[in-house]
Amino acid sequence: MKTVLVILVVASAAVLSASGVQAQGGAKQQPQVMVDSDLEKDSLHNLEVARHYFKTRKAYVAALQRCEEIIAGNPAFSRLDEVLFMAGESSLNLSAGRGRQQSSLYIVHDGDVKKTLAPDQFRDLARDYFSQLVKSYPDSSFRGQAESQLASLGGPKKQ
Repeated sequence: MKTVLVILVVASAAVLSASGVQAQGGAKQQPQVMVDSDLEKDSLHNLEVARHYFKTRKAYVAALQRCEEIIAGNPAFSRLDEVLFMAGESSLNLSAGRGRQQSSLYIVHDGDVKKTLAPDQFRDLARDYFSQLVKSYPDSSFRGQAESQLASLGGPKKQ
């Protein structure tokens, strides 16, 4: 009787451990990322403000700066594809001199030196943002528009 009980216990342990091993194999999903709800909420607010600057006020410097703030502060933001697209579009508009803000208001800090970007540098910046969107977000609703813009900019950048 003890032998049968031992065999049942060992068999049960083998079955339970086999199912646990199978559950771990063949992972097809991305790893779960912990989302900070306060950071997500703050990023969403910044995105709404950037949309307002971009669409309503045609303030492309302000929109680009808000987008860059989101990219730097919350790289796991749930709507980062939209942020990258808006940053690329803002950069393109600044390269063409469109909008109500002068492109010279966009300041880049290179060590202790402050400088503004030339139109070709804004186009290069746009190409960076569109390339990142296409590479990192293949299922994004903004991908088609980004690819179209990239075609006019010489294609995606090699990373």
